[in-house]
Amino acid sequence: MVKPLISIIVVNYNSGEMLSKVMDALSEQTYQNFEAIVIDNHSTDSSWLAAKDTTFPCHLIRLDKNIGFAAANNLAATSYIQGNWLFLLNPDAYPEPDCLEIITKNITATPEIDCFACTLIKAEQPSLLDGIGDTYHISGLHWRSGHNAPCTITPIKPVEVFSACAAAAVYRTKTFLQLGGFDESYFAYSEDVDLGFRLRLSGGTCILLPDAKVNHVGSGITGRSSAFSIYYGHRNLTWTFIKNMPIALMVLFLPVHLIMTLYVGFVFALSGRFHPYVRAKWDAFSQLAPHLIKRRKIQHQRVCSSLELLRLMCWLSRDRY
Repeated sequence: MVKPLISIIVVNYNSGEMLSKVMDALSEQTYQNFEAIVIDNHSTDSSWLAAKDTTFPCHLIRLDKNIGFAAANNLAATSYIQGNWLFLLNPDAYPEPDCLEIITKNITATPEIDCFACTLIKAEQPSLLDGIGDTYHISGLHWRSGHNAPCTITPIKPVEVFSACAAAAVYRTKTFLQLGGFDESYFAYSEDVDLGFRLRLSGGTCILLPDAKVNHVGSGITGRSSAFSIYYGHRNLTWTFIKNMPIALMVLFLPVHLIMTLYVGFVFALSGRFHPYVRAKWDAFSQLAPHLIKRRKIQHQRVCSSLELLRLMCWLSRDRY
């Protein structure tokens, strides 16, 4: 068997029929030198059955507990993959038939790049974008660039973005492992932005591939603005800011971060979702000690300048597109 160039990792948890759609989308790829690894995080439904008897090499690993999105991806990357590149794919993200072919062409054309972001299209509203890479704001907030904007704003050519949304993100395997993969303490949410930030600090670059299109349901499993997503998203957001922001920018932007924290708390209070937000921030600061240790290592190894980071960050209340 030819060693696959790309190892596709899908972390599954009670995804219902969505995983079947992912497997169908992979079977239709025009580029076939890939393998798939499906890590099932102790699903209680039968969704994992879609990873059996596929038309392409697929390794199904069923876990006896839910270890989270971050740890499951790391497990696959360290123990099960063969490819020189990782393609992380959500079970609610369906790549178009030429997606892998476009990715491989860009891997060959730009060998110095370690990470690629796909163009995410809203699966239920295909005229709208779900995201074209991630934006990182000076306050520590981050979001999918171009979310809910018309697809017509998508850049014509590949462009640099801050980081890749892990719903459909491509990483050089060696680089992913050298960076330590995702921070497993995150469990879920923001781990992709944290990894993208660390990639930046190490001197790496992330490029958006406009033509590598993936139809994404978006929060198809955890739900938008659920207590789960509010808690993990806003706890991890704080950790990402504190771990990765260089000291000069930390001094400059910490007041902005604190004002943003209070403002978002006020918004959640008005909408009746204050409790998971308060719990997120309490846990973020009460469990900060190990992340300060990680910060020392990250900043010691940093090669990216503060000025270069400023070039990539968003200063406004909207993204660059």
